[in-house]
Amino acid sequence: MRLPRRALLALPLAACTPQLIPAGPPIGEPALAGDALVMEDGARLPLRAWLPAGAPRAAMLCLHGFNDSRNFMIEPAPVLNQAGIALYAYDQRGFGAAPHRGVWPGTETLTADAITAARLVKARHPGIPLFLLGESMGGAVLLLAAARRNPPPADGYVLLAPAVWGRATMPGFLVGLLDFLSHTVPRVAVASSAPGIIPTDNMTALNRISRDPLTIRETRVDAGKGLVDLMDDALAAAPRLGARTPPMLLVYGARDQLVPPMATRALLDRLPSGLRARIAYYTGIHHMPLRDLQAQTVIDDMLAWMERPAAPLPSGADSAGLAWIRTPLPQW
Repeated sequence: MRLPRRALLALPLAACTPQLIPAGPPIGEPALAGDALVMEDGARLPLRAWLPAGAPRAAMLCLHGFNDSRNFMIEPAPVLNQAGIALYAYDQRGFGAAPHRGVWPGTETLTADAITAARLVKARHPGIPLFLLGESMGGAVLLLAAARRNPPPADGYVLLAPAVWGRATMPGFLVGLLDFLSHTVPRVAVASSAPGIIPTDNMTALNRISRDPLTIRETRVDAGKGLVDLMDDALAAAPRLGARTPPMLLVYGARDQLVPPMATRALLDRLPSGLRARIAYYTGIHHMPLRDLQAQTVIDDMLAWMERPAAPLPSGADSAGLAWIRTPLPQW
């Protein structure tokens, strides 16, 4: 069979369309099945749990960042378990050992998965508080989940360096370049790391991440575009949060080289006044706060906040956060 000339001309354009593999149609009830979360469409999202020796006093569902995996909680898990926190972390679609590794699943799918996962963990621990923690991309996903009409059953959110560096604060040439490449060479993969960019000063943790087979080391152009779309959506969702949203702890470090300060400030400017949000700013912390050499300070603040969200943080990082918000930032 011969294709019409118009169809033949369209084939190169189709090949240059960014790829997206969202969740499929529902085929069953979601379930927490041992080492995986089974979603409504049957997708199995690998799950890792760290449980305290005794009965937990709180549960925490943890969402990893871009190109990371469920293993991102390896370093802080022992300290949090010792404090009585039951931890759960899963591979989000397109990452770790989840389906369609390296291919962007879409904002809607990531958000829906997070809400379903929270409900499953809450059902596993019905009598204790459930906190949701997201690092970088995971923090952006939780911002979207919290802004939903039917949000997850969370008692509080911990956002670690949330990925909100969208087009609103990104230099114009980067936006143009990304959009051009995503429609010309969308499936070309480039190195995920960049010279001089250090996500953490903990070299032991950094070496473990680099050797972990679940870490994605080359990023497809269209997946990068998907991340920017997610960051755009997370920033746009911030004003929809409000007094009914559970308390939030937002952690940001002055040494973060991946989410620039103007992006985080853009998020803070969009948070409504009725939101119970506490901003913790640390001068010595990088992009991965729970894996840094000063992680214990962040963990101590986080545990204190979980007990009393309205109380000052032990380290004074919330006071530093208020001072930082009032400080003008240099422009590009």
